[in-house]
Amino acid sequence: MTNTLRQAQIEFGDFQTPLELAKRVCQKLNELGVSPVTVIEPTCGVGAFVEASATTFPNAKKIIGVEVNKVYLDELENRKKRFVQSERINLMQGDFFDFKWKSLFDDEGSLLIIGNFPWVTNSQQGAIGGANLPTKINFQNHNGFDAMTGKSNFDISEWMLIQAANWMRNRHGYLAMLVKTSVARKFLRHLHSEKIGVLRSVIYSIDAKYYFDVSVEACLLFCEFDVESHNYDYDIYESLDATKSQRVGHRNGITVRDLNTFERLSKYYGRSKTKWRSGIKHDCSDVMEFQKMGESYMNGLGETVEIESTYLYPLLKGSDVANNRINKTNRYTLVTQKAVGEPTSAIKKLAPKTWDYLESHAKYLNERKSRIYQDNPQFSIFGVGSYTFAPYKIAICGLYKKLAFQLIRQIEDKPVVFDDTVYFLSFNTEQEANKIFSILSSPLARDFYSALIFWDEKRPIKSSVLNSLNLQQFESTQVLRLF
Repeated sequence: MTNTLRQAQIEFGDFQTPLELAKRVCQKLNELGVSPVTVIEPTCGVGAFVEASATTFPNAKKIIGVEVNKVYLDELENRKKRFVQSERINLMQGDFFDFKWKSLFDDEGSLLIIGNFPWVTNSQQGAIGGANLPTKINFQNHNGFDAMTGKSNFDISEWMLIQAANWMRNRHGYLAMLVKTSVARKFLRHLHSEKIGVLRSVIYSIDAKYYFDVSVEACLLFCEFDVESHNYDYDIYESLDATKSQRVGHRNGITVRDLNTFERLSKYYGRSKTKWRSGIKHDCSDVMEFQKMGESYMNGLGETVEIESTYLYPLLKGSDVANNRINKTNRYTLVTQKAVGEPTSAIKKLAPKTWDYLESHAKYLNERKSRIYQDNPQFSIFGVGSYTFAPYKIAICGLYKKLAFQLIRQIEDKPVVFDDTVYFLSFNTEQEANKIFSILSSPLARDFYSALIFWDEKRPIKSSVLNSLNLQQFESTQVLRLF
């Protein structure tokens, strides 16, 4: 594949649905009792769902395909004469983001929106200079800090699904879309938060590697919209043919993967006095992180550096925590502040070699792109506070697909710090750390967390999930009985 074609594939999320899969999806909809009057495929490509719909829904009066790529549309136009009752099929060229969709929704009767929205994020679009984007708005309502630190990145399909839900606000209809599973969950959470009328929702996992040759968790998302209904719990099936499901829902502002387990343990839900924190964020590992080489240190640029140990702290990466490499390290992080926003000028007096090093590498630090470093002291970092310097910590890496809590003690008589893939609790005494570690290691606590964690996500373990367990609800005697 040429770079040009690859860029085009990324820009338009161009993973054409195999006809075999489109037919299986339509058959599943038939089994679910879907009988639409109008079928619309908003990004129809070469028309797999147009063709499959024509065969599966003979009673549909209209089947409409809209596509921005004229080459695909011309190919589909040539093929459609072979489809069942082809006179029902109307093909239009149009861009999803500026098409006049309301003109297609005038007819009464059940509407089915079906297809395969682009599997691409807005940041991927930006990286290639792609224009296949909606108008830039903070539709997820992230606060300023979350937006600046990356939470404002979203899948284009999420925005498109929300538009489709808006089409259904005041009518009966169905949505059947192939999307990434993480996007499906976000969309179903949106329906819940916006109280859009939904009668039922289902997620069917599909083998994206087999059908699209991509390694991503994907699914068929099905929703039946109804103005009077507000049912936001949904079922997840492991395949289109599976008969057993897991019930998912929204409780206390979070999405719960296993409702049965969560409801059994719901009394443990709440906020603890101790708060999970994330590791240090500096966005410049080449300058701020070191390996010890004898009495000197080597930075990520391959430079041998001689600086004071005053502001250096032993570093454990997420992979170290996940794999229990926690008792020693030859990695160190330069921690320039004890609190966010604290002046850094004191370094010049207390550790002049460190200050000279920072100034000589200011170019790298000043080029950090995140806006969180603007209007803050030079050489600032984030994710730092009194908790950073506590002698005992319980840590877990958010990226690994396992609940592997580790009890961390000081290394070389200094508090251990972490990268920002790690979440941790901090303690001033080993006794308190041991007590909480016993709780977190108990089967009951693991069951509680497992009910909330979606293991297919890129970062399955999140601070919001960790902080949802009220540790004060546990007592050590209760925990001991569990072993």
